[in-house]
Amino acid sequence: MPDIAAVKAALAAQRIETPSWGYGNSGTRFKVFAQPGVPRTPYEKLDDAAQVHAYTGVAPKVSLHIPWDRVDDYAALAAYAEERGLELGAINSNTFQDDTYKLGSVCHPDPAVRRRAVDHLLDCVDIMDATGSADLKLWFADGTNYPGQDDVTARQERLAESLAEVYERLGEGQRMLLEYKFFEPAFYTTDVPDWGTAYAHCLKLGPKARVVVDTGHHAPGTNIEFIVALLLREGRLGGFDFNSRFYADDDLMAGAADPFQLFRIMREVVRNGGLAPASDVAFMLDQCHNIEAKVPAVIRSVANVQEATAKALLVDAEALAAAQRDGDVLAANAVLMDAYDTDVRPLLRALREERGLDPDPVAAYLRSGRQERIAAERVGGDQAGWGA
Repeated sequence: MPDIAAVKAALAAQRIETPSWGYGNSGTRFKVFAQPGVPRTPYEKLDDAAQVHAYTGVAPKVSLHIPWDRVDDYAALAAYAEERGLELGAINSNTFQDDTYKLGSVCHPDPAVRRRAVDHLLDCVDIMDATGSADLKLWFADGTNYPGQDDVTARQERLAESLAEVYERLGEGQRMLLEYKFFEPAFYTTDVPDWGTAYAHCLKLGPKARVVVDTGHHAPGTNIEFIVALLLREGRLGGFDFNSRFYADDDLMAGAADPFQLFRIMREVVRNGGLAPASDVAFMLDQCHNIEAKVPAVIRSVANVQEATAKALLVDAEALAAAQRDGDVLAANAVLMDAYDTDVRPLLRALREERGLDPDPVAAYLRSGRQERIAAERVGGDQAGWGA
């Protein structure tokens, strides 16, 4: 049986990175609903992220998105984060919200457009240098809508050439994390549509390039935990973008739509050493809360990831291995289900209390009255959002 003390230690050591854009106005492709108290600057986003870390104790990193989080002095922004017990995490690039990129960015047929896109990615590496960030996260909306629109093979060659230039710019301790998405906004071909394409490019680039698995970026029925296990086995899983979905890329709170899937994913993470510091797997959220309050939604998402992790750690590995060796299908499945059916909330409440935290982080935040205070204080200026 799993050692509860070891389970608690693993949960206490886990770090979950929250997205700066998750604190701003965001939503669907159709509408972004503004909310009172939403941050107006990257600094106010960090103030909100500090609240998530204060109530959960496991969320000290914050991802930035450029240009949404552009400031004049990134070293000052990093210092501001540090003063609040935070550090700046992955730097996310944006090569999809400029009219120039209508036909693609790094895969565009025009060399001048590709140059513009690559220069932006190099600028993001400069920002990493200034903030101390280790990860450059890349997602490309590049693709085509119609057969014959462009040469599919040539686009892969352009992609490889662009990635190689940026890869060479990476410094010591810096990584390139390549994300994939099987469709949208391009509907005929997508230039990085799946883990295999991302993996192939990362393999060619070198050891600093790894794959990001966004849990919302798969066709229905895709076995995401298999992808996770394979990438961990190959040492090429760079991180996650946790969210939840009912179709395509909803970006709902992690674990909201299919908590059993999140458990299965975390089971493979635990089984393949993904929680160990040496694995260097970044557990990031990528969520755009449309109708729910931002800070409580992020706290809830962090807690959902913790619950899935706790259940994965409670799997009786010895009993499971024995059932698998014996070919006892029902027994093996029952071992997993016993762990999944365990109510881990008491364990997490106890862990938080042992660490001097409120056992219910969402309720504690709401009781603090901060949500009402920021709604009253953050008046005037331009609310932060994802530019939609």
